[in-house]
Amino acid sequence: MPSRRLAALAIGLGMSGLLAACGTVGSLAPQQSVAVVDKANPDSRVNIDSLSTVIRSNPNDPVAYNTRGAAYARQGQYNDAVRDFSQAVTLDPGYAAAYTNRALAYRQSGKDDAALGDFTQAITADNRYAAAYVGRANLLRTRGDTTQALSDLSRAISINPESAEAFHARGLVYQKTGNHQQAIRDFDAAIDRNPFVAAPYTARGQSLIETGQFEKAVEDFNASLHVNNNNADAWAARGVALERQGKTREATESYQRAQGIDDRNRVARDGLARVNKGNRLF
Repeated sequence: MPSRRLAALAIGLGMSGLLAACGTVGSLAPQQSVAVVDKANPDSRVNIDSLSTVIRSNPNDPVAYNTRGAAYARQGQYNDAVRDFSQAVTLDPGYAAAYTNRALAYRQSGKDDAALGDFTQAITADNRYAAAYVGRANLLRTRGDTTQALSDLSRAISINPESAEAFHARGLVYQKTGNHQQAIRDFDAAIDRNPFVAAPYTARGQSLIETGQFEKAVEDFNASLHVNNNNADAWAARGVALERQGKTREATESYQRAQGIDDRNRVARDGLARVNKGNRLF
């Protein structure tokens, strides 16, 4: 049944939690490893109330609990979300999406060991559930297990060759291992499949810096910022690419934009210190 395989919760951003970067590339700052929660959506409370009504009428429906759990997660109510996902898998122990969703909620709560167990349980329940492989790979990447992460992501891509999330996530693993050419190819594939997400542009820009393609890197950071101009990491990385081209004034402006968004951004802080002292980044 289609409803039985509801997509894993992409807490507010459609699976973007599985897209966001974790690892540092060169001197660039890490991006978020989990999804951003949209707590300002006024419809979410109404949605939860409506789903609660459905559950009262159908207390043995695992899909209803899974759906309400995702709504709780979008509000940042992770304990409530975990309870609903737990009820979903109690009612249906083979519910891969609910295990994956609970894993993502655990990750948001900093409970990575529990998350890893749930991703694995999801794969055991359904070894063709691509979202679970992507989620587990992102977690494994943060732990330095790049070999298993690559295996998981290649499996996810074989299941769903049109998954932008899987290509982006695999690109991040290649990036972490220093294989920037392969990372760029995977980021290309992610962008081809979904050009309306900022993270793959930022990630590709970082690898382009590492391979000395500074003008192309700036183009990617511009594209990323066109989607989301409130990303301090993208502004800071853009500053690095401009600085490497000797465009000190423009680099300074980018670093300042980054610091205006996040005054703790290390790349922006260090970049401003360099350009203000007249040092060069090589």
